[in-house]
Amino acid sequence: MFALNKRILKKINCHLLATISITIFFCSCGSIKEIPKYSFSDGYYRSKNFDNKKSKVYIVNADDSVFVYKINVKNKHIIDSSYAKLAFPQYKSDSKILNSNFKQASFDLDFLTIPFKYRPQTDIFPPQFNTNLNGVIYIGYRNDIYKINYKKTPIKTYNRKTTHYGFSYGLFTGFGGTAMNPWVTDNQISSEYDGVVWSKGVAAIIGIDNFTIGLALGADNLLDRNSRYWIYENKPWFGLAFGLNLN
Repeated sequence: MFALNKRILKKINCHLLATISITIFFCSCGSIKEIPKYSFSDGYYRSKNFDNKKSKVYIVNADDSVFVYKINVKNKHIIDSSYAKLAFPQYKSDSKILNSNFKQASFDLDFLTIPFKYRPQTDIFPPQFNTNLNGVIYIGYRNDIYKINYKKTPIKTYNRKTTHYGFSYGLFTGFGGTAMNPWVTDNQISSEYDGVVWSKGVAAIIGIDNFTIGLALGADNLLDRNSRYWIYENKPWFGLAFGLNLN
């Protein structure tokens, strides 16, 4: 029993190490260019900065300030720069500027890893907690919220801070691995190997600054001739997903 547990722990550690390595690799590639979803970049947003009503605004990032321009009511694509503008400097001496939220809706494309899967009970097996490596592409609808506030410093000045929250839901598809052995095939095969599965399903994702996590509901199809014996073929599972924004 001790030897079996030792092998299981070793296998889990290998899968976790592989998952972390892949995530670090993609993050290092993404750091070459700042990802717009995580930064408060120039563009159109919705906020209540003018007249306390939710309206479309345009954001411009200068060297040390964020400028908010009101959009012309008659022509929503014309920036009313001469009429209404707000400035959020990086540093200020008082806290008269209130906190502000800016929202932006967009199409979302992510790379997700699903290192943990919970498989419900079957006729011959109790519930299972799997740690096989999975990588999927996620496509969904996203809402990003950027919150600007000012934090007081020890020298009694105020430093601008921008916090990012993202919410998304959509579909995913990709590939992963699964352990194949006599126990998960109702003794229809005698060998043990790592099978390749095609995963697909739905997911809901939440992001805070650069950290992204979500819940996934999916099903797997084994991509070899033993799929007809696999007890989890096309059966639903629940998973924990970690993401990297690609767009």
